[in-house]
Amino acid sequence: MKAPTISLLSPSKNCPLKKLLIVDDEVDIATSIQYVLNQEGFATLLAHDGIKAIQLFEHEKPDLVILDLMMPGLDGYEVCRRVRAFDKRTPILMLTARTSEIDTVVGLELGANDYIAKPVRLRELVARVKAHLREAPQVQEVTKGIRLGDLFIDTDSRTVLVGDKPIELTFKEFELLFAMARQPNRVFSRDQLFAQVWGSDFLGESRTVDVHIRYLREKLEANPSQPKHILTVRGVGYRLVWD
Repeated sequence: MKAPTISLLSPSKNCPLKKLLIVDDEVDIATSIQYVLNQEGFATLLAHDGIKAIQLFEHEKPDLVILDLMMPGLDGYEVCRRVRAFDKRTPILMLTARTSEIDTVVGLELGANDYIAKPVRLRELVARVKAHLREAPQVQEVTKGIRLGDLFIDTDSRTVLVGDKPIELTFKEFELLFAMARQPNRVFSRDQLFAQVWGSDFLGESRTVDVHIRYLREKLEANPSQPKHILTVRGVGYRLVWD
């Protein structure tokens, strides 16, 4: 098996050396992206299929992944899902020629941090890579979760329990619940929740929060139409109450 392509360059003054994984079955596109990122002082790894991408991610532990959506065999959705099964923090930027809302939402629900439409504008790609690396959280071991009454949020395994009942949440539903649970009883505006969960660079709108609040109520409330825990503050946003 041919060894993976890894380019290591000395860091430039303006960009610390970080390792990026580029996943795209279109070789010309992948190498063009690699060249530009190398010029910015990044280390790069190339994979042209989903299986190689998973192998490189597990062995090389890159700081960020640039992931093409449409690939034969293991597509970008599945690669994203598998990466997020064991890594919740590394930023994933999804490349896609499919720019419909549903395609974007599916990718984000699986845990992608951002998406970039093809044909790729390389300067924009570099800017977004740098922005996500700046915003990426420092890895810290969290051994305790959040307990509010009979609600328990395990931040290690990203699982949620109400009493003894496990609640299955999508990636963004978990992030939204966690954002509110860290400051129970606080009133959050839609814009505040949107910025925390989706990020200020995401090209969407804060009404996305309303949709995900509805999903959370359906999963967490005994009567979603008359919620007792995820409350609407009219004209402002939402707050979590769980005693």
